[in-house]
Amino acid sequence: MSLRQYEYALAVAEQGSVTAAAELLHVAQPSVSQQIRGLERELGVKLFARTPTGLVPTVVGRAFLREAQVAVSASRRARATARAGADELVGELVVAVQMGFGTRQLPGALGALRSRFPRLEVTVFEEPSSAELDQLCRRGVLDLALMAACDQSPADAHHLGDEEFVVVLGPGHPQLAADRVDLRELEGEPWVRFDRDSALDGVLLNVLRDNDLTPTTAARASQTATAVRWAAQGLGVTLVPASVVPDGHEHLVRPVFPVVSQPVIAVVRQGPGPAETALLELLRQETWSEPASFSPVS
Repeated sequence: MSLRQYEYALAVAEQGSVTAAAELLHVAQPSVSQQIRGLERELGVKLFARTPTGLVPTVVGRAFLREAQVAVSASRRARATARAGADELVGELVVAVQMGFGTRQLPGALGALRSRFPRLEVTVFEEPSSAELDQLCRRGVLDLALMAACDQSPADAHHLGDEEFVVVLGPGHPQLAADRVDLRELEGEPWVRFDRDSALDGVLLNVLRDNDLTPTTAARASQTATAVRWAAQGLGVTLVPASVVPDGHEHLVRPVFPVVSQPVIAVVRQGPGPAETALLELLRQETWSEPASFSPVS
């Protein structure tokens, strides 16, 4: 088996067809077909099933592809490290962020990183589920992740600061007169919540439970900016990290009592290369709230 076969299989899974995968990889279609057939013969399993909508991975194929992605990512990082010079860095950096974290800090750090290493390709995505984010870290798919908690060792987890959560109220809401909203004053309020398996919805449920409040769900949003805008239109109140509030909505935002906050932890892959090290340093230079005492979860 070769890394080329892994890359071809991953492309077929992503595109859903050999033809589209060949176009993505800029190779001839027969080459992709041959490599996939050879891989399946060597493994002794069927990696893909043909359906009316295209090729989809089998159960065994999905398990194989997860490990193939780890191997391909590791190979790319190794090539990038080997080719890194004093003033040049090429390759790919994969960054994941727990939804709502680092909204103001990450763009500046990434901009500075790209200015320093213009040939570096950076992929960034938000992950609503903290459990899924933790699994991606364990599998070695990510180069760096921003999250609230992790099972990594202290050497791999770096506490950057904290994200304080704020409540967003509709225009004319009586609690806008307060400098800080007592959460118990929101009894009976409808809430704009997040997807059920998201970390943000978990925070909200824990906060309401701790303050003996029962949530009435007005709506669910998949993005923090959407939740803020819906709350600003009076659909219901919402609880979000302070840094995600879009410009123009600050007058509808209030901190809460008791204070709600989560640590922001940068989890760097084991054996980090120059790109991960540089990005971590740039994130440290960004403005974060004062960190509380922190012990990585074991």
